[in-house]
Amino acid sequence: MTKAHFILYVKDQARSTEFYRQVLDLAPTLNVPGMTEFTLADQCVLGLMPEASIKRLLGDKLPDPASGNGVPRAEVYLLVPQPQDYHRRAIAAGAIELSGLAIRDWGHRAAYSLDPDGHVLAFAEPLDSE
Repeated sequence: MTKAHFILYVKDQARSTEFYRQVLDLAPTLNVPGMTEFTLADQCVLGLMPEASIKRLLGDKLPDPASGNGVPRAEVYLLVPQPQDYHRRAIAAGAIELSGLAIRDWGHRAAYSLDPDGHVLAFAEPLDSE
C-alpha cells in the first residue's frame, strides 16, 4: 500500500469542506468540484465527495447515499495532540457533541461528536501521552 484515502459522502461539499477546514485547522490539499481532500499524514488522506457525485459514478450499483442521511455511516477516529481543542473546534463549527473528552477502556482519552452529515468524529490521545 502506498497511500490510504478515506472518503466521506457529504450532502454539501462546500459546507463540509469549511467544517473540516475549521476543525482540522488545515487547508485542503485538493478542492475541486466533486472532491475535497485533506492530507492527515504522509500517506493518509480524508476525502469529501458529494453524494450526488458518487451516485453518478456508481449509478444504481448501490443505494443512494442520501437515503442514509441522519444515520451514522462512518467514524473518523483521529489520534491528535490536545484532542479537547479539536473537539471544541468541531462543536464551534456545528458538530453535535455525543460524548465529551473522557478516559476510554481501550487506553485512550477521546471525545465524540457528529459532523453535519451524520458521521461520527472522534479525537483521541493515548493515556500514556501525559
